[in-house]
Amino acid sequence: MFQWLQNIADWFVYNLLNLERGAHLAEALNFFIYDVVKILILLFFVIFSMGIVNSYFPIDKVKNYLSRNKLHGLEYLMASLFGVVTPFCSCSSVPLFIGFVRGGIPLGVTFSFLITSPLVNEVAIGLFVGLFGLKTTIIYVISGVLLGTISGVILQKLKLDSFLTPWVKTVLENAQKEQAIFVVQKQPLLQRLPIIWAEVITILKGIIPYVIIGIAIGGLIHGYIPEGFFEKYMDKDNLFAVPIATILAVPMYSNASGILPIVQVLVAKGIPLGTAIAFMMGVVGLSLPEAMLLKKVMTLKLIAIFFGVVTLCIIISGYLFNLLLQ
Repeated sequence: MFQWLQNIADWFVYNLLNLERGAHLAEALNFFIYDVVKILILLFFVIFSMGIVNSYFPIDKVKNYLSRNKLHGLEYLMASLFGVVTPFCSCSSVPLFIGFVRGGIPLGVTFSFLITSPLVNEVAIGLFVGLFGLKTTIIYVISGVLLGTISGVILQKLKLDSFLTPWVKTVLENAQKEQAIFVVQKQPLLQRLPIIWAEVITILKGIIPYVIIGIAIGGLIHGYIPEGFFEKYMDKDNLFAVPIATILAVPMYSNASGILPIVQVLVAKGIPLGTAIAFMMGVVGLSLPEAMLLKKVMTLKLIAIFFGVVTLCIIISGYLFNLLLQ
C-alpha cells in the first residue's frame, strides 16, 4: 500500500543524503521518515472519514447499540477480524483506534482491533505459511484473533473509560456538538465539510508531537539494536524464557512481515517456536513508540493496564504454542 512512500524514503536517505545502506543512522532515518509520513497520512484519512460517518450516525446511538449486549460478545470478535484485514503495524493501527474512540465505539471493542491488527494480516499469514507450514499458521491466526477478542472483553469489563485523557473527552464533546448542528440545520455534506476539516486539523495538531517522538524512538531502536541481542535469554532450558522474551520484545519495533525472518532465524538456532512467537507478538503488538502515541489518548495507568493484560495473554499463548508444537 505504501511502497511508493518507501521508495521516496529510500531515495531521500540513500541517494540525496548519500548515506550507506545498512548503516545505523541510515536505517534509523529511513524508518523515521517512512513511518512518520505514513502514520500522518493514515491519521488524516481515518479522522476525516470518521468525521463524515459521525456526522450522519450520532455517537450516542452507536454507543448505545453496542452497549446493549445484543451481539453477545460478537462485537469483540468482529473487531478482531477487522484487524486481520487491516495490514498495519502497532503504531499505524493507532489512527483507526482514535477514530473508533471518536466514533463512540466501546473501549474494549477498539482494544480488540488494536491488538489483533498488527499481529495477524494477510501478508504475515502468507509469510507464516512459507516459513512454518499450514498447521502452525492456522494455530497462530486463531491464537491472534482469540488474543484480541479475549483481551478486549477483559479490558471492557474493567470499565476503563475514565482513564482516557481529557483531550479525548474534548474531542468527543466537539464531535457531539458538531452532530447537533448537522441534525438541527439538516446540512448537506458539502456544508459539513468545513467543520469536519477544522476538527481534523485540531486533532492532528494535538497528536503530531507524539507521532514524531514515538517514531523517533522506534527509529533509534530499529537502527541501533542488533538483531541477536536478545537470543541468549530465550534458551529452551530456561523455564521463564517465554515471559522474558515477551518483556524484552517491548522496546523493539517492527511489523509482522519485518520480524518473521528473525523468528525463523531464532527457531533455526534452537529457540522453541512458542518462545519465538511470543517474542514476535511482543515486538509487533506492544512497543514503546505505540505507547508514546497512545499517551495522547490514554493516561499512563490505562496504558500500563493495556500492556499488562496483553503481555499476560501473549505469555500464555507462548506456553500453549510450546505445548502444542513440541
